[in-house]
Amino acid sequence: MSILAKIAEIEQEMARTQRNKATMGHLGLLKARLAKLRRELITPKSGGGGTGEGFDVAKTGDARIGFVGILPTKKRTFANDKT
Repeated sequence: MSILAKIAEIEQEMARTQRNKATMGHLGLLKARLAKLRRELITPKSGGGGTGEGFDVAKTGDARIGFVGILPTKKRTFANDKT
C-alpha cells in the first residue's frame, strides 16, 4: 500500500468518525499518523548512510563545568559521582 493510499484511508476514517469527548483520543492518533505519513512523503526515509570515516576525540586534558540551579540540591553529589 502506497503512502498516498494510506493518507487517503486515514482521511476517510477521520471524516466518518464523530467528534466528541470519547473519540478525541482516536482522532488525535489518526492526526499523528497522518502527520507522520505526510512528513515521510515530503522527505522519504534514506536507506542508511553506511559506514563513513569517523574521527577520534582526544580524551586527555582538563575541563571545567558549572552547574546552575536553585539551592545546592544534588549538584555536589552529582559532581562527586562523576569525578
